[in-house]
Amino acid sequence: MSTRRAKREAIVKVQLLERTPVNLEEAVRRSSRKALLAPKRLQYSPEDSTAETPKKKRRTKTHGDKNTQNKTQDVKEEEAESSDVEHTSSGHGGLSAYELERLENIRQNQAFLSSINLFQATEELKQLTRPKPSQRGLMRSQAAAKEVLPARKSLRLQNKEAEILTLPPEPRGALIYEQSTPLKKPPGPLPMDPVNVEEGSKLPSELLKLCSENSTEDKKVELDLKEYRSALKNMRITEDRVAKVVKDRIFSAAFHPCSSNLLMAAGDKWGKVGLWQLGGDWGDDGVLLFEPHTRPVGCMAFSRAHATHLLSLSYDGSLRCMDVEKAVFDDVYDIEDGLKTFDFMSHDCLTLVVGNWYGEVAIVDRRTPGNSHESLHSLDPKALRCVSVHPLQKQYFAVAESKVVSIYDSRCLKKTKSQAVSQLHGHSLSISSAYFSPCTGNRVLTSCMDNHIRVYDTSAMTTKSPLLTTIRHDMQTGRWLSKLSAVWDPKQEDCFVVGSMLKPRRVQVFHESGQPQHTFMNDENLNTVLSVTAFHPARNVLLGGNASGRLHVFSD
Repeated sequence: MSTRRAKREAIVKVQLLERTPVNLEEAVRRSSRKALLAPKRLQYSPEDSTAETPKKKRRTKTHGDKNTQNKTQDVKEEEAESSDVEHTSSGHGGLSAYELERLENIRQNQAFLSSINLFQATEELKQLTRPKPSQRGLMRSQAAAKEVLPARKSLRLQNKEAEILTLPPEPRGALIYEQSTPLKKPPGPLPMDPVNVEEGSKLPSELLKLCSENSTEDKKVELDLKEYRSALKNMRITEDRVAKVVKDRIFSAAFHPCSSNLLMAAGDKWGKVGLWQLGGDWGDDGVLLFEPHTRPVGCMAFSRAHATHLLSLSYDGSLRCMDVEKAVFDDVYDIEDGLKTFDFMSHDCLTLVVGNWYGEVAIVDRRTPGNSHESLHSLDPKALRCVSVHPLQKQYFAVAESKVVSIYDSRCLKKTKSQAVSQLHGHSLSISSAYFSPCTGNRVLTSCMDNHIRVYDTSAMTTKSPLLTTIRHDMQTGRWLSKLSAVWDPKQEDCFVVGSMLKPRRVQVFHESGQPQHTFMNDENLNTVLSVTAFHPARNVLLGGNASGRLHVFSD
């Protein structure tokens, strides 16, 4: 028996020398220390139950089975000693195979995430924040402090009996509802008093001087496409070219034709009109705010013949002229409600064609006393969304009706069932806008809710004007944004601009053939949809208005 034990110890020593780099004495010392500890096992496994069975039978063994018992015990001691050697060489403090595999998976995952710089990207995203909107322009009104009221208690907590209520008698006759806010401003001239300056303050004298400058429309020069693209690329937007001009969503905007300074106007959802001089020092960063209407200002334009006049039309049924020289908003045309669009029908801008939501157009002459129309004509049983007058032949005007654009001759209009000179077909949904090209009128540009922009040839004024180009463009702005409308650049006969729903936010310029010319983008100063767009009539300047009342200006 002692011989066998000596041989076994010799074998263990040889194995220790082969498996571990430490010396023999240290290996034996570790092995003897480990032998005192029982090997770690799981709480339950079939192997444990089978391994414990011989121990229970060992108590019932006879003396004749001593050799078998010694052999079994020797095998167990060899297994324990070999397991102790493996634990010592692993260096993981006796971890199970599952735990070792788990640690290896964690190490590999961390190495992979580090290789793709995920941890660094996560830290950078935490540091990045969405750019704040420009704080220039109108200041936010601070909400009045709310009065702190005592806590309400029920009648039960107050030890009071419930009151017996009786219904009032039913009213007789017609009901009269009192309107808390007026539907529209009172008729007649309104004083031109800014609401964002101290009460009683007069208009700045620089505004009248600026608005009195002669129009530079005759100085504009049309460029070829290569020069035009180069001019567009030189236009930039900076932080000081973004300002809050009105308080709510912008429905319309326009440039003053002067070229020495940039003067812009915008109309919002609740009838306010804002004037903004880029770099001005009056009002709030050059912004003056007025309240001539009570409903959305759907259309506005500066008079080309009278530079101090700005005409604005509102859904509340009023069309007014802001006269900077007289410092009033004059009445031009007024109905109960529902005005939608207008355009000038004469070179002196004194005759207008006005469309409403009820499918009617009115011919208005500003020289006639009062605020009524000269004639009223019913064209479409549904709403009219846009009118545009031919730039050269002023008797022709295009009307965006239900699903067709019709061109009428104002000399041949009837009260009902007027015959169109030409029609533009191919739209499957409602048409947002239709505009004649600015120089010759040989093209008509339409924007439709079927997600297409179309260009038609109107040079011959045939019964059905041929379709030249169709451009796919997302027009689904939803209920909180103004509708997108493609508008011509007044300096170019064949190029137009339109806002976009794509991200990152942008404004796109196209040629009439459908070829994109330039895309205006800026991560820091352009992060909203610019639904309303317009080019300056003489300078390389573009404005865009968003749903929060801000104007964004791209300039060279």
